[in-house]
Amino acid sequence: MKTDSQQALDQLKEGNARFLSGDLTPKDDYAVLREKLSTGQHPFAVILCCSDSRVAPEIIFDQKLGDLFVIRNAGNIVDEEVLGSIEYAVEHLETPLVVVMGHASCGAVTATYHGSDLPGHIIDIASRIKPSLDGSCCIDDNARRHAKRMAQLIEEDEIVHHVGAKVVAAFYDLQSGKVEWL
Repeated sequence: MKTDSQQALDQLKEGNARFLSGDLTPKDDYAVLREKLSTGQHPFAVILCCSDSRVAPEIIFDQKLGDLFVIRNAGNIVDEEVLGSIEYAVEHLETPLVVVMGHASCGAVTATYHGSDLPGHIIDIASRIKPSLDGSCCIDDNARRHAKRMAQLIEEDEIVHHVGAKVVAAFYDLQSGKVEWL
């Protein structure tokens, strides 16, 4: 049975609730799961999130190998490569849901917000975050704004729009473990 976007979103919400309660789903035998997945993948959601080591979607959403198509980069930015990866997932893998998840205390948002001189290619990341920022907001509110803006960019993508994938923004609180849906 194919998962639709609402079912996929519900699975993520239920998984985060299990993560919060500590009542996690027992994991499958990985040898059996690897064998099953060796013939193909059918993830039910794409998750674009930050590379921050404290933000691990498979754990936060209590999912197993093969359930999520995860794209990670500093600041959960959307660029051509990220859009290409999302297009692949929604078009080729028929993944019905795309989630852009920002998080509390994001270093990339913080660095961009403070406007310090950023070395090397970090400035490229900051240039994609800067349009999302509001100087009157705190870092976490700016991270929420940025996740929503990145979700909007993905929604406007021709292939994502054509296949009808649902795109939502979310915010992960590092301390509580709760995912807020924006």
